[in-house]
Amino acid sequence: MRTKPILLLLLLNTFVVANSFAQEIPLVYNVENTGASFPQPVLPSISELPTINPLTDPFEWSDGSGRDNSFANWSHRRAEIKAEIEHYEIGSKPVRPENITASFSGGTLTVNVTVNGNTLTLTSSVTLPSGDGPFPAVIGMGRGTGSLPSNIFTSRNIAQITFNFGQVMAHTQTRGREPINKLYPELTSMGAYSAWPWGVNRLIDGLELVQDVLPIDLKHLAVTGCSFAGKMALFAGAFDERIALTIAQESGGGGAAAWRVSETLGKVETLGNTSHAWFIEDMFKFANSVSKLPYDHHELMAMVAPRALLVLGNPDYGWLADESGFVSCKAAHEVWKAFGVPDRFGFSIVAGHMHCSLPTSQYPEVEAYVEKFLLGDTTVNTNVMKSPYGHVDYSRWFEWWGTGDPVFPKRKTGENQIIYFEPECTTIGGNWDINEDAGASGGHYVTVRPDEESVVLPLHYSPIFFLTLAFLA
Repeated sequence: MRTKPILLLLLLNTFVVANSFAQEIPLVYNVENTGASFPQPVLPSISELPTINPLTDPFEWSDGSGRDNSFANWSHRRAEIKAEIEHYEIGSKPVRPENITASFSGGTLTVNVTVNGNTLTLTSSVTLPSGDGPFPAVIGMGRGTGSLPSNIFTSRNIAQITFNFGQVMAHTQTRGREPINKLYPELTSMGAYSAWPWGVNRLIDGLELVQDVLPIDLKHLAVTGCSFAGKMALFAGAFDERIALTIAQESGGGGAAAWRVSETLGKVETLGNTSHAWFIEDMFKFANSVSKLPYDHHELMAMVAPRALLVLGNPDYGWLADESGFVSCKAAHEVWKAFGVPDRFGFSIVAGHMHCSLPTSQYPEVEAYVEKFLLGDTTVNTNVMKSPYGHVDYSRWFEWWGTGDPVFPKRKTGENQIIYFEPECTTIGGNWDINEDAGASGGHYVTVRPDEESVVLPLHYSPIFFLTLAFLA
């Protein structure tokens, strides 16, 4: 007769422990980078880097000494990921300078940053709700709320702050001639996704300096943007731990999408054909060997953890590589799950609308994240994982984590299929060999490279040929 009460007690204890664990994980921090004091990790040259075809393990130390998925050591591991992304992809992001001043007047926040006698000025329009505050705030890339509808924020008494990114670096930068280069002339090679997050950092510094006259709740800041500005918001949220909520809208390649996965999808924004202005030139050395990268963009997203991140996608625009974004999101979510806060990360990939235009079907997701992580309503359900990619075998990209053996999983022989295609005007991915055969249509056919376990559909090769594939997944 005592079975049910004992079972109920066990369930209650489990619930209390789980909730206590979640409450111990911070929602936001009061410093830009909690891992600033950790030493730089090993950063080998491209020739020295190992080849890792699946997605890299976010919990594996850079020196290969093992892995640690504990929250206690996440700040250190996150610092390693940060260093790798700066070194191989965007360039060094300068630390906070000593000489920063700020003022707020007439609805404009002005921040002056002086380095080596040169001053860069940021000006941001600030829209405040009525009342005394302090108010939670959203920093929009280019506009007060980015590309999200302003009423989502105004109806909830959330302040809007515009980040005028051109005051730091132009959308299509001229290397060495941008405003930030006057402060750091030695960093002429830096990419825009190093410069723009630096600008957001300095804007938040300014908010801290004027908090006596500008009533912003510094524990409840969000960043958002769409497309190239979606990448901007993602990098800003990843690199500044004072940001409580990041909403990256339709960020595509170089944003939420993983370079490795995008490489398998055909005509999408891959590492080799993204904008050179946004990244360092050295990154393009990986254009034909993305599997040499010691990280991927699921780890860029993971840098936001344990804070909140919502990724929005639009599969109507193939260039955005949203299937890659989906796989990358599923991989990144493993980090939040490991820390016991899975509800702080979500994604919504929905078709049927214009690029950077939030459809009504995505309002609930955005509103839920805003209410929970800017307004503190813990009753809101933020377990959001919406996409059209239910058929995609995403787990094959990270099943190897924790094994020390970075290979794709073998599937059962009974799952193999032989499929015949006749594609036109196509290009072949790196996992395939082109072979000649007079009996084949166009005289060519392709096979899986013998050293690869990944079988990813090769796309776009001309002339016309018949393609025989043995799918292992």
